[in-house]
Amino acid sequence: MDNSGFEKLFAGAPLMAILRGMGAERSLAVSTTAWDLGIDVVELPIQTPDDVEALRVVAAAGRERGKVVGAGTVVSAEHVAQAASAGAAFTVSPGLDLDVVRASHEAGMLSIPGVGTATEVQLAMKAGLTWLKAFPASVLGVPWLGAMRGPFPQARFVATGGMNAANAGEYLRGGASVVAVGSALEDAAQLPLLAGLLEGTGRK
Repeated sequence: MDNSGFEKLFAGAPLMAILRGMGAERSLAVSTTAWDLGIDVVELPIQTPDDVEALRVVAAAGRERGKVVGAGTVVSAEHVAQAASAGAAFTVSPGLDLDVVRASHEAGMLSIPGVGTATEVQLAMKAGLTWLKAFPASVLGVPWLGAMRGPFPQARFVATGGMNAANAGEYLRGGASVVAVGSALEDAAQLPLLAGLLEGTGRK
């Protein structure tokens, strides 16, 4: 179960947008803010029928703009099927469930499992997965990322949970390949800081 395709998907971009429970109209508006800012990859967690509809709307808009949209909080085969039918390009899970990863790949979607321990990182990498979601990143902390780099130098972490413009840079410097931000995209004061992070990678 190789998910190294995320290397190309993120294309060196340090930020991903997560839009949770916003509904279709607001999700589309915030996705547009993200895309205009230079954040190409958007994730919409799917926990309700409204979430799935929002994913469908944003995925369609993303395809028109050449942007990548995925489904988050995917914890079952049913979620995988919903994500695929809504047009998601990838799935993200809060924990490590290889059945969900396998089902996602079989449905043509890349998949990132969540990890929070060395055991989970080792199991994920044993299965061929190099891109992993560090969750909840704000609880794990920056030192956790550094500690994982020693035994698992091939691992690529997407720091998720409690991330914003103020701490994203610290997590990126500490070993995260990507930081996922959400509410920061609706805070006008944080947008220039996010843009600064993108400028540092030549994405803006």
